[in-house]
Amino acid sequence: MTSELAISIQHARGQSIGDMVRRSAQRTPGKMAITCGATVWSYAELDAICNRLSRGLMAAGIAKGDRVAVLSRNSHAFAALRFALARIGAVLVPINFMLNPDEIRFILASSGATLLAVGPDFIDAARTAASQGCAVKSMVWLPGEEPSEPPKGMTTFDDLLHADASPVSASVDSRDLAQIIYTSGTESLPKGAMLSHEAVMWQYVSCIIEGGMSENDVVLHALPLYHCAQLDVFLGPAIYLGATNIIIGKPAPDLILSLIAAHGVTSFFAPPTVWIGMLRSPAFDETDLSSLQKGYYGASIMPVEVLRELQRRLPKVQFWNFYGQTEIAPLATVLKPQDQLRKAGSAGKPVLNVETRVVDAAMRDVGVGEIGEIVHRSPHLLSGYYNDPVKTAEAFSGGWFHSGDLATVDADGYITVVDRMKDMIKTGGENVASREVEETIYRLPEVSEVAVIGLPDPRWIEAVTAIVVVKSGKTLTSDAVIAHCAQSMAHFKTPKRVIFVDSLPKNPSGKLLKRELRQRYLEQAAE
Repeated sequence: MTSELAISIQHARGQSIGDMVRRSAQRTPGKMAITCGATVWSYAELDAICNRLSRGLMAAGIAKGDRVAVLSRNSHAFAALRFALARIGAVLVPINFMLNPDEIRFILASSGATLLAVGPDFIDAARTAASQGCAVKSMVWLPGEEPSEPPKGMTTFDDLLHADASPVSASVDSRDLAQIIYTSGTESLPKGAMLSHEAVMWQYVSCIIEGGMSENDVVLHALPLYHCAQLDVFLGPAIYLGATNIIIGKPAPDLILSLIAAHGVTSFFAPPTVWIGMLRSPAFDETDLSSLQKGYYGASIMPVEVLRELQRRLPKVQFWNFYGQTEIAPLATVLKPQDQLRKAGSAGKPVLNVETRVVDAAMRDVGVGEIGEIVHRSPHLLSGYYNDPVKTAEAFSGGWFHSGDLATVDADGYITVVDRMKDMIKTGGENVASREVEETIYRLPEVSEVAVIGLPDPRWIEAVTAIVVVKSGKTLTSDAVIAHCAQSMAHFKTPKRVIFVDSLPKNPSGKLLKRELRQRYLEQAAE
């Protein structure tokens, strides 16, 4: 076979993230693709915008393999940039906008990003972070959900759209690097998970099949697109299918409720904390939520009592629990609607393109009910951690990817995540899973939210500590919480201390920040 023929075959077999918008536009050009604030784009319009944006980026010096970082809330511009970069083979580096300038600088320097796209709320942080110690040569202003004026002298999203809309002919292979997504860095400095086009798109297939997704869906995207859950479990598959997408900048419960009613939203994902916020909103029972058919949760474990409440108050909505992590693009297992109450609290079974085991330290499958570590094999998986061969080797030890999550498997093969390894509390010589204590406390009707952590203690080494948010209008005492736990749990699992707070710290993805809670109460515990 000649090299010319090989190139022709490779081109004909092309499959990349950048192809998806074009293919959906060819199927349904006039269908609404994206609504964000006052911006409404059909699939034909989105396809043309991605072409123009790709050409604008190339004219600005961005080429295949270049890293482009994004520091922005959700917007139509963020979504378009994601697919435009994929079309030219540039690498997306989304950044958590909750980070401080030094943390942002670390990601910019680590990834080698040469362009930083920034939303209206983060101009100062971006300028500070990019001012030294990184490779950023220029910044591009992205418009947000609400109208705003760009900084004087900065290249804007609209400036890049002045190029023509003819298709881009860049050669992008499915094995090429599509994105570097940095982990949260709870145990050490953030690691850059390298994900190829094919890894992400294999994951799209798993999401669509296992999550019952359809081109008829109207999907509300409220959680941050910098996080792979919203970006690649929901926005990517929805664009792949040609579904309609409503994008908003902040996951405010009352706003979410109103938009479900206004746009006839059929599909919505949120972590448990956001679903809880919606349930506690006075607007919940006053809003027409009849269009909602599919509810998804993930990012952290849904308390069983909250799940029961959701099913009671939204009886026509089917729920899915999606479990995974950044390194697997990110979907790994699913608990389907028919199992929500039958296997309440479980993460379900591996999805179509994932093989999952729960193993001991010698990589042997654990017995029913025994605790082990979750490991995976899948084409979804990362290619490695960027510039970190040591961490990569550790993660892939034994030919499986090690998740760092502890779990049990029941007799039917359903996996239940017990805890992250770092969240396991070691008290008085015994191991306590924080989730088990949290589930027990959630059975108290007065409890809105709870997080259980271990704090230093001279007697117990770590004392089981419950941080509790009480429902509005309700009252609860420490003694009542401890007595409730003592009725159904071993003494060493029962909280030694209960702290009442108005709210729990969370990141924009809705994950509880237990590390922040530990730091906050460490000094008090020492006293």
